[in-house]
Amino acid sequence: MTENNAAAHPHAFASDNWAGIHPEIFAALAAANIGHTVAYGGDPWTLEFQATARRIFGDEAVAFPVFNGSGANVLALQAALPRWGAVICAATAHVNTDETGAPEKTGGLKLLAVDTPDGKLTPELVEREAWGWGSKHRAQPLAVTISQTTELGTCYTPAEIRALAEHAHERGMLLHIDGSRLGGAATHLGTSLAAISSEAGADILSLGATKSGALGAEAVVVLRPDATPGIEYLRKINLQLASKMRFASAQLNALYGGDLWLRTAQHANAMAARLAAGLRAVEDPAVRIAFPVESNAVFVELPEEVARRAQDQFAFGAWPTRPGLYRLMCAFDTTEADVDELLALIRG
Repeated sequence: MTENNAAAHPHAFASDNWAGIHPEIFAALAAANIGHTVAYGGDPWTLEFQATARRIFGDEAVAFPVFNGSGANVLALQAALPRWGAVICAATAHVNTDETGAPEKTGGLKLLAVDTPDGKLTPELVEREAWGWGSKHRAQPLAVTISQTTELGTCYTPAEIRALAEHAHERGMLLHIDGSRLGGAATHLGTSLAAISSEAGADILSLGATKSGALGAEAVVVLRPDATPGIEYLRKINLQLASKMRFASAQLNALYGGDLWLRTAQHANAMAARLAAGLRAVEDPAVRIAFPVESNAVFVELPEEVARRAQDQFAFGAWPTRPGLYRLMCAFDTTEADVDELLALIRG
């Protein structure tokens, strides 16, 4: 997705990755910057995050802080599958469209992509690629991965995740969740983080933090102990083992140790809802919201001249697979004034 290089405004609607570090996370980083402590995860901050992960996701959860979301996804799936394993995913999934082939090239995994109408897999859609077990000519489907929220901004309900988990397990497959925006989904659904992951039957979770205001901090959370044999070794092989892990863990503690994940998600979602309401009120019939607004993402069809006018002030990008479709992302620091100014530009 290409982004306009608008510099007239300090905020953008291009991606929640464009936002800076949340002040509370910045403070946690500074507080962790004291003296010496054990490297490679033996520090008190990482031990605290382990306890936090168990409190949120259940007593069996084991957390592995990593540097980024793509690394978390590749590490989780590579640890869960043998060399001959394949992963069923939505065609729009981040692992399929935005990781430069890392699951295949770094993880040695075959992706089996399925077209979906709204970014969400269903048991019926999974069945399109869930076949060929025992055939020496086909990579073996051994995992299903879903994004929560999806790349189109839609949410899986707990019941939908449970159905996918049960379907996968019945066929000897695991369920992995790319939870880079898990907090936004839980906020939209009014559930806990566990309700849309461990309690719904998922086996492995990539837990996001960067999009909520962290700096280079994500985690793989193993929800079922035997799901990822060897992950403690693969993390180093995949260049995701931090020597000064306390700084990643301090950020994760700041976000998930209390309610910061909830507050950041509530705000970003609220700004997206405000934006969507304003777009629906635009009188131009060519301005149309394309997908349900269930997170901090708004996908909208815009005439080219309208998009260009708005991009003169705010950076945002055209969605690459559908002409005339644009993605507008809100973040923890998006303001009502930002939203209203963008709406005024779209209205002309």
